[in-house]
Amino acid sequence: MSDTITADLVDLDLSADTKEAAARALAERMAAQGRVTDLEGFLADVAAREAQMPTGLDGGIGIPHCRSAHVTEPTLAFGRSAAGIDFGAPDGPADLVFLIAAPAGADDAHLTLLSALARRLMNTGFTDALRAATDAEHAAALIRGEETAPGGPEAAPGDTGADEGEADSEDTAPDDSVAAPAAASAGAATGPTDGDRPFRIVAVTSCPTGIAHTYMAAESLENAGREAGVEIVVETQGSAGFTRLDPAVIAAADGVILAHDVPVRDKQRFAGKPTVDTGVKAAVNRPAALITEVRDKAARGETTEAAPVSTPVERAGADGEGYGTLLRRWLMSGVSYMVPFVAAGGLLIALGFAIGGYEINEAPSVMDHFVWTQADSWGALLFQIGGVAFGFLVPVLAGYIAYGMADRPGLVPGFVGGAISLTINAGFLGGLAAGLIAGGVVLAIQKVNIPAALRGIMPVVVIPLISSAVVGFLMFVVIGKPIAEAQKGMTDWLAGLTGANAVLLGALLGLMMCFDLGGPVNKVAYTFATAGIAVADPGDSAMKVMAAVMAAGMVPPLAMALATTVRGRLFNRAERENGKAAWVLGASFISEGAIPFAAADPLRVIPASMAGGAVTGALSMASGATLRAPHGGIFVVPLIGNPLLYLVAIAAGVGVTTALVIVLKGLRGTTDPAGPATGEDTAPAPAAGGAGTSKETVAAQP
Repeated sequence: MSDTITADLVDLDLSADTKEAAARALAERMAAQGRVTDLEGFLADVAAREAQMPTGLDGGIGIPHCRSAHVTEPTLAFGRSAAGIDFGAPDGPADLVFLIAAPAGADDAHLTLLSALARRLMNTGFTDALRAATDAEHAAALIRGEETAPGGPEAAPGDTGADEGEADSEDTAPDDSVAAPAAASAGAATGPTDGDRPFRIVAVTSCPTGIAHTYMAAESLENAGREAGVEIVVETQGSAGFTRLDPAVIAAADGVILAHDVPVRDKQRFAGKPTVDTGVKAAVNRPAALITEVRDKAARGETTEAAPVSTPVERAGADGEGYGTLLRRWLMSGVSYMVPFVAAGGLLIALGFAIGGYEINEAPSVMDHFVWTQADSWGALLFQIGGVAFGFLVPVLAGYIAYGMADRPGLVPGFVGGAISLTINAGFLGGLAAGLIAGGVVLAIQKVNIPAALRGIMPVVVIPLISSAVVGFLMFVVIGKPIAEAQKGMTDWLAGLTGANAVLLGALLGLMMCFDLGGPVNKVAYTFATAGIAVADPGDSAMKVMAAVMAAGMVPPLAMALATTVRGRLFNRAERENGKAAWVLGASFISEGAIPFAAADPLRVIPASMAGGAVTGALSMASGATLRAPHGGIFVVPLIGNPLLYLVAIAAGVGVTTALVIVLKGLRGTTDPAGPATGEDTAPAPAAGGAGTSKETVAAQP
């Protein structure tokens, strides 16, 4: 870890008062060392990861982290705060802050080192030594493992691998939550154990980035297991890869703990055993309680189904997740894979029109006629490439909805159903139905008890054959025609929108785009717009809807940027810095640029954003502005119909939101330029961002 952190990356007097400011201060040290190439881009990636789940841990620790294309090499920066910084931990502010940055394609060796650090954070001897460090070089040496923390050699296992956890229990208990329930655990019924052997548990831990929480949860469970006198083996499904548990170990286990925020891979291995299924932070903060729970389940004979289905987006058994939540996840799985095709195809087609004119759609195939020196030929080439990309939209949508439900066996019937939807002119609605049907058929087939001799050919022959035949029959004969009629009705309705109806639709879409800034409501509006243009020849009404949606989505970040410029005294220092980045994010149609402002002050920022978004959406529809591309912001203005009025609509919405934010914040009072005057400015609020799902920009989080 010698090259991962140096004294220059240590700040023992971190003066930041918010998690955003802390991340910026540490990231600036990384940038100064040439380890971060784009400070604002990297901080946006950190904020996107933070929006998924708070990174504060019990014991005064904050671990903001992300994988980012703006990082040149795996890097760790450490800051120590005297006042404490709120990272969302249940027990209060963090005084030890570790900013972990990994490149998008980091190699396993470096990620393993970062994972080893994550495990060591569960060692109180290690964290105490960092709190007592007197100079940056000493702190960096402790983190690298070159100096041993007080309390024994276990405190600084500098060469520990990501899958090791051999520290003595006396030195590694992560917090009181391990010891407190230990007595109860020891007295709990142990279930199906043989003689006096310990209760045996297998566990899986995983988190969205697979760098920190994955390994901290594993260490915490192992420590709690030693305290409770049980045998526990953990499979860490992290960024550094993972080694599957030995099937014999799983077979001998008396219980299973699945602590994850992303789907568990090969979950069916744990079928038929008492299982606790929870989030990864539960394993970090209350591991002993999870051990007690799984032992109690074993005592009561509660087991999972004998043949559960492993799916890539569903975490079966999660508390509070009904069919509505699962349906949204399945649909978003398909949409997230479809959107890049929409973006690439739409932009290529729009560029083709811009270069070759609106008659370019009648040009012959470039296979038969292409002149290198003619602009029309290049326009035709771009148009035809975009058309091919658009041809994949519905099959990809259906295929990955089915994949979201049933994993890889769902891909074949999903793609087949999506292709049939195009054949019968059922379009986007047909793709949605085909994907859901394909996933459901595969799940039903997988629940049938199959002789062992046939199991080997099930995923390759039997499931694709039967599921494709069933989906094809239903789409061609049963539901295809009604769906095609519904698709035609929606298209005709959009084409008939004029006057007040069009303006009202634009206002509604603007409200939705600005309600949760990348959350589910925002996604519904965006998906509705992209569905309209996801055809080879979309109508003017569909392109007007797309233009209104993009314009409204640009309003919140641009308005926050303008507000911090004209009335900076109403915002704290971190918000003013975020305002600088919001100019670029807003201009690029990345609504998440307003999330830091909405999280800090939702009751003022969100209503103001919605008002401005509604104004922009309505004016855009009224002006008749059209847009063929589903993304791009101001960078696709030359491809927009009525671009001047379109920009006026955006400016009007930005002005409304800016004015409302300034007025509402002015009624509250002035914020100290050095930092927020009251806790109101820094208290995290769940309203923005999400309704919580991160927009993968669709912004991808590892």
